[in-house]
Amino acid sequence: MGLASGLLVPLFPLGPQVDSGRVVTLLFTLGFGVIGLVSVIYSMLFLVVQFSASAFTPRLALFRDEPIVWRAFAFTVGVFVFSITAGLSIGAGTATVSAFVPCTAMVLSLVALGLMRTLQMKAFSSIQLAHSLTAIATRAHRLFDALYVRPYDPDGAPASPLPAAGATAVLWSGPAVVVQRIDVPALVGVAKEHDCTITLLVAPGATVTRGTALAEVTGGALSEAVLRGTLVTGVERTFDQDPGLPFRLLADIALRALSPAVNDPATAVESMDRLEDLLTRLADRELSIGHFFDEGGRLRVTVPVPDWERYVRTALDDLVFAATGSPMALRRMRDLLGGLVERIPESRRAVVRDRLQWVERAGSEAYPLIWANGTGP
Repeated sequence: MGLASGLLVPLFPLGPQVDSGRVVTLLFTLGFGVIGLVSVIYSMLFLVVQFSASAFTPRLALFRDEPIVWRAFAFTVGVFVFSITAGLSIGAGTATVSAFVPCTAMVLSLVALGLMRTLQMKAFSSIQLAHSLTAIATRAHRLFDALYVRPYDPDGAPASPLPAAGATAVLWSGPAVVVQRIDVPALVGVAKEHDCTITLLVAPGATVTRGTALAEVTGGALSEAVLRGTLVTGVERTFDQDPGLPFRLLADIALRALSPAVNDPATAVESMDRLEDLLTRLADRELSIGHFFDEGGRLRVTVPVPDWERYVRTALDDLVFAATGSPMALRRMRDLLGGLVERIPESRRAVVRDRLQWVERAGSEAYPLIWANGTGP
């Protein structure tokens, strides 16, 4: 677009005419001045990514994936290309040119500066704890709302089908990758086309290596190439279909804060606030969503999905061990578990009560005076 605009805009005879030599000088100055902003963009990107990896968790790449980063880069390069192309085009033409050309270059440069200001504020926000925690929780909420649409019914949860006899295992033969997304409609179509039932053994967020069993196929034959065509893989976990990732990120931030090298229990407490919010949000949702049927009602695809105990274990178990060295963190963990026991369905309370008893024992043994005088559920 910058190249096309640089060739076409100087041809428009709009408004008063100005000296082309001065316009060319202005265009080259603006072009090379704006392209210098690209180095600022990359400097901010490297700074925020490095800071987040060292202060929060190396798996946190929210700022890198922000649209403003790449849009500001693309627009800045476009303004540079427009300015240089228009300057060269005018230099080979008449002695005068429309004032519309330098006005356009000035407006585009101001827009680039506006994008740079937005990028700067986004970078400042991304190195703040509260913003990062809110960004993780917001993405988790969107993911949960998309995946878990049914309310929890302890009596109506579908039973997991028993594995069928004669199933054929499909093994992964490529390099080690992370499963990022499963194209379920395509997978159901493949199962229907081959008249088989596919039981996936890996879920989004899992790492597969050479020889890992991807799936078991019953009732037909299915090649690895066909199965791999329904999987999106990469080098890291994403929020696309991985509901365990938000819990992993929040737990990592809290664990790093509770490490002896950092010793920041207040940060761990803030992460626990978000973990409590996510667990409460999932408590009344039906989590058994891994069974997919074709139009005729026949089960075609089964995907392993985390259950309630898996979420609790991922979010809290490691933190309970780490929190024993901090009375502030341990008391917040007790409040978290006590609040969950009061708000979640009865059939899901046993797992939480076990952790609560664990925390009570650890607190009473490590901090008897503080624990006896503290308030708890």
